[in-house]
Amino acid sequence: MSPEPHTDPSATAPPAAPVAAAAPVTAGAGAAPAALSRAHGAGTYLLGAVALVALVSSGLLWQRLSTIQEQLARQSADSGAQAIEARTMARQAEELARDTAARLSVAEARVSEVALQRSQLEELMQSLSRSRDENLVVDIESAIRLAQQQAQLTGSLEPLVAALKSANQRIERAAQPRLAPVQRAIGRDLDRLTRATVTDTAGLLARLDDLVRQVDELPVQNAVALAAATRRLAATAPAPGASNASAQDTQAWWQTTLQRSWEVVRDEARNLVRVSRIDQPEAILLAPEQTFFLRENLKLKLLNARLGVLARQFESARADLAAATAALNKYFDPASRRTQAAAAVLQSAQTSMKAAELPRLDETLSALATAAAGR
Repeated sequence: MSPEPHTDPSATAPPAAPVAAAAPVTAGAGAAPAALSRAHGAGTYLLGAVALVALVSSGLLWQRLSTIQEQLARQSADSGAQAIEARTMARQAEELARDTAARLSVAEARVSEVALQRSQLEELMQSLSRSRDENLVVDIESAIRLAQQQAQLTGSLEPLVAALKSANQRIERAAQPRLAPVQRAIGRDLDRLTRATVTDTAGLLARLDDLVRQVDELPVQNAVALAAATRRLAATAPAPGASNASAQDTQAWWQTTLQRSWEVVRDEARNLVRVSRIDQPEAILLAPEQTFFLRENLKLKLLNARLGVLARQFESARADLAAATAALNKYFDPASRRTQAAAAVLQSAQTSMKAAELPRLDETLSALATAAAGR
């Protein structure tokens, strides 16, 4: 762009001379050379001035253009650098935005996980609070049902009373208002159990076991003479330490022995013929081996009565005890204290047998079911 200002003044300067020279031609032919020379000199000066001005202007313009070009180059370089920096910053901003978006998504996921864990923790705490009461209710119900089974097997109210008292203590320690109806129901069932009367199965079984052990010691009716002879022989037996007596005591001992021997012989002579009333002839005619089976049959009847008591079949047990009482009165010596004591035990056992059912704990079980259902 710089050569164009220098060529334009030189191209336009030569045509100006003929125009200036043409005027003197028309004015006169003599004055033409001088005027032409002056005009040519003036034109030369003018042309030189114009060329100088054009050159100065071109220089100034070139300098200004160079300055503008440098400024434009600097601005372009700055603009390029700023564009590169802007692109770099834009890229960094984009990466930062992506990173921020990723972190935000991770944070949202963690927040949702924390919220889920918090809800699960709250549910777990509520379930633990509920499960403690539910476990207490389930344990109490299981203990009461087990006590009912034990009471049915033993025929005693002690397992039921113990289970209800233990349940009442556990509810008091728990101090839960929702279990107050259960505690009131337990109190009412305890009052009903204390007023109830049932057969003392444990005591009855103990008496029957003791009676079974005493059967072998009961005397039969046909062993009365043998028992009297046994008592006489025991009376005639020498006292311990008689061999160490003095000579005077020996003579007295012989006299006493002879007297007792005479009494034994006299009693035997009198008992050679004995007249007595026999109400049960078959009892007198029992052989020794039959006595063994008689005792065993009596034991079996007592054991059957014991099984009937355990099975809560009081009618069957009462029938077995009646048969045992009949056999006792028929075959055994009624004058013996052992026989009388056994008869009294059999009579009391028959009297104490009752067919009363064990009280049911329906109210307590219903209250436990209501508490377990959460109502």
